[in-house]
Amino acid sequence: MSHPASGAFKALPLPDDAVELGRIQDAWGIKGWVRILPHSADTSVLIASSSWFLQPPEARFARGFSAFTGCVGVDVAEVKPHTDGLVAQLDGVDDRNAAEALKGVRIYLPRSAFPATPEGEYYWVDLIGLDVFNREGVHLGVVRDLMPTGPTSVLVLEHTETVDGTEQTAERMIPFVAAYIDDVDKAQRRITADWQKDY
Repeated sequence: MSHPASGAFKALPLPDDAVELGRIQDAWGIKGWVRILPHSADTSVLIASSSWFLQPPEARFARGFSAFTGCVGVDVAEVKPHTDGLVAQLDGVDDRNAAEALKGVRIYLPRSAFPATPEGEYYWVDLIGLDVFNREGVHLGVVRDLMPTGPTSVLVLEHTETVDGTEQTAERMIPFVAAYIDDVDKAQRRITADWQKDY
């Protein structure tokens, strides 16, 4: 099995503010390109970055993985959109075997490296974990995910509700559009929405 050229991957600590943005799905072509499965429909951060932090696949997917251990940094020679994801050429990964050896690898970038967003726009990672309240101050839930639905996104909230005397976790969805979202306060970790519990 061919591995990336020694020195192409540099052992580095994972930054404290690292965000997992995707994973390597498979080899693409015969010249060492890899296919990336991004975790978000917004791939601008991955495309804009000239280097990525990589970690081995999660333990349940790591059987036989031997390309590297721990966290490594790698320079990105080229990255471009392709069908429902991205394809990338990483320095030192020069043939299909080397690319196949990276299957399942997780890709991270420090949050501090993300380009600034225009006023009123947010990265999905900044919204995860925020508490959502309505205008009356009623807690609607905590943002667990952002679901792209064509031109808009939908906040997926997790909340607890009581059914027949038993507490259980439930989901609530709110379109992430100005008509329903009054305010996003990242400092207070709070979103205010024009929404009712029974919608």
